Amino acid sequence: MNMRNTPILALAILMAGLSVPDSAAAKDKTGADSAPEAQGLVTIDTTAPSRPYSPMLFGGFIEHFDDQIYGGLFEPGSPRADERGFRKDVIAAMKELKLSVVRWPGGCFVSGYHWKDGVGKERQPVPDPVWGATDPNTFGTDEFVEWCRLVGCEPYICTNAGNGTPEEMRQWVEYCNGTTGEYAELRKANGHEQPYKVKYWSIGNENYGYWEIGRKTPETWGPLVHQCAGLMQAADPDIELAAAAWLDKREWNLPLLKAAGADLSYMAVHSYWHNKEKPITYKECMKFCGGPEKTIIGVVKNIEEAGFRGKIKIAYDEWNLRHWFHPGFPRKGVVRADDEKAAEFIKRREDNAIDSTYTMADAVFTSAFLNACLRHCDDVGMANIAPIVNTRGPLRVHPKGIVRRTTFHTLAMYANDLEARVVPMNLEAGQRNEQLDGIATTDESGKRWAIALTNRDPEANVVCTIKLGDQLLDGTFDIATLAGDSPDAFNDAEHPDRVVPVRSQIKVSQGKVSLPPHSLSIIRIL
Repeated sequence: MNMRNTPILALAILMAGLSVPDSAAAKDKTGADSAPEAQGLVTIDTTAPSRPYSPMLFGGFIEHFDDQIYGGLFEPGSPRADERGFRKDVIAAMKELKLSVVRWPGGCFVSGYHWKDGVGKERQPVPDPVWGATDPNTFGTDEFVEWCRLVGCEPYICTNAGNGTPEEMRQWVEYCNGTTGEYAELRKANGHEQPYKVKYWSIGNENYGYWEIGRKTPETWGPLVHQCAGLMQAADPDIELAAAAWLDKREWNLPLLKAAGADLSYMAVHSYWHNKEKPITYKECMKFCGGPEKTIIGVVKNIEEAGFRGKIKIAYDEWNLRHWFHPGFPRKGVVRADDEKAAEFIKRREDNAIDSTYTMADAVFTSAFLNACLRHCDDVGMANIAPIVNTRGPLRVHPKGIVRRTTFHTLAMYANDLEARVVPMNLEAGQRNEQLDGIATTDESGKRWAIALTNRDPEANVVCTIKLGDQLLDGTFDIATLAGDSPDAFNDAEHPDRVVPVRSQIKVSQGKVSLPPHSLSIIRIL
């Protein structure tokens, strides 16, 4: 037997309600005594109104960066691709995630991208000033929308507010959604008679940043967004608009909302919590778990202060535990062909593909992020993990297949196993109150429940007492648990199933459920 799988087997036995041999339960993978169990109390308020959340919290992002698109979801000539060049295994994996919405084409890339280069039959390669590559433009608007249709998700287009123009944005909306006009006719001439009906659009990307082409000031950004919104909504009044916000920076967000709040449905926010090249430990990653909720609360305060709460929601349309590794970039000008230093920087992006980077820390952090969004579902309407394929994404794509990283399984469990409405839940974990996290969901009738619980501790079990209203949970229930044989467990091409959800049944008496260390569990009560 492969000893690597022994802890997973023990977990499966435990979840089935059978006894685990003392040697498996009391020892960790090194043979040392395991950490003592902690105690937790989970109380679900069954009398409180449940609140629906948007499926777009389980969205993704894709950019023309490295191998996210070319060699990722799009690889003409691959035996794994269809006749158009779309990787069929990637599409199938996205369907596993119930992927709801995908933002494209950037990201920083969009601040130098002109959409007309990527449509029609006479496309030419164009040097990308941002990431130092040459984009062949074989994947453009038509291909993006078609890929979204194949996956079953909504396309969400981010426009160029860097070196682009408001009129260019209007033309793009007309190309996608118009029935008449020069650019609607261009779409038809390109073989797409019916409008695409792209509903979600973003004005700009991180335009507050010094790294961005066409960086704006707080004084100029709001009026520009208002101008762009007017033109875009004239082309299609049914679209919903987001604009680049800057976390909870009041000095940026309030001028934006004052000038353009009436035009917007979303404030687009980005966060990457680990921004250094050097890998960090599981425990260090856990220190970031409170970050998403803190940011959400801050942005909501900005929206409320401006008088738009209830009208404008947050689109957390780029998020990930780990920042992408791109030393020496982004830039604002085309890289010379003889720039050896730039070529060295570009090659170092291959470090993003080191699978051992993406451990149970990423899976547990992803749960923390989603829990924060769900707790604030009245104010957060969209979230897009960045990216969805390759780089730091949950799906690693290579010429011979795919690897579902630990984050993939967290996303899949939340998208497939939760019910559709959130109910208030109180968690207590004694002195280690940051060790336990979770969310409670129910269906519209209040008869079906799904409770997600995360134990962040790297070593110790948590024995939770679960109360559903004033009743202790009691009975036999379906449970799915994601845990590794260590906090640093990861999946790769040689071991693609080292970390996978274990599905079984659990017997609960007097409300007590034992949560393994570094784990996510979802208990379903029917």
